[in-house]
Amino acid sequence: MQLNLRNPLLFFDIESTGLNVASDRIVEISIVKVSPGTPGEPNKVEVKTRRINPTIPIPDDAKAIHGISDDDVRDCPTFRQIAKSLANWMKGCDIAGYNSLKFDIPLLAEEFLRAGVEFDFRKRKLIDVQNIFHKKEQRTLKAAYKFYCGRNLDNAHSAEADTMATYEVLEAQLDRYRDDEEDPLRNDVDFLARYSIQNRFLDYAGRIILNDKDEPVFNFGKHKGRLVKEVLRTEPSYYDWMINGDFTLDTKKVLTEIRASMV
Repeated sequence: MQLNLRNPLLFFDIESTGLNVASDRIVEISIVKVSPGTPGEPNKVEVKTRRINPTIPIPDDAKAIHGISDDDVRDCPTFRQIAKSLANWMKGCDIAGYNSLKFDIPLLAEEFLRAGVEFDFRKRKLIDVQNIFHKKEQRTLKAAYKFYCGRNLDNAHSAEADTMATYEVLEAQLDRYRDDEEDPLRNDVDFLARYSIQNRFLDYAGRIILNDKDEPVFNFGKHKGRLVKEVLRTEPSYYDWMINGDFTLDTKKVLTEIRASMV
């Protein structure tokens, strides 16, 4: 089923130096930009893949997964060098990916913040194809591709192969579940973005979430479940601990905005 789009929809995948959003870096990014076609015409698809010099060594365990070495990216641009043009190209687009809400979007947001380039993912519709898959079938991307598309995923952990597979899986999910009597999928980006969300995160790393009263609460550590404002009032040093700790720039930004709202 062809995607029903109001805005261009970006499918993207990242290969990185590791899984720590606060300290690791992107080494490759691939983006499939799907733009609404004219009435009666198919959507337009544009693919961009770029390797990036992370400015830090690529550990052996990361290289073993994606096959990208320090030598492969030595002469590539840094993220800071491409950040502004990338943000401009992504402007006005909704975002989709596989496990993107937990990893790819937080890491890309962190890279933008580190480069000093403004790009607010919170203003876009965000679809996580993995969350749809897990709600329906509980499998991996490779299994999802086999299950929904009936083909083996060659070159898994290549950013471009994974990105194209994610795009194809979402279209196949729409075909498979559009007539599901109990839980149908609608060919609508707003609906898919809402369906993808598992927790209402305020920061991309999920350290601060909204409770059922739409109040920010901590989602980790000794204050898990407590109101952020309550903790900041009764234990002001907790703010300093987080600001000086190994948390993402985005988490620190959200925490600072909450504290500023208390004044």
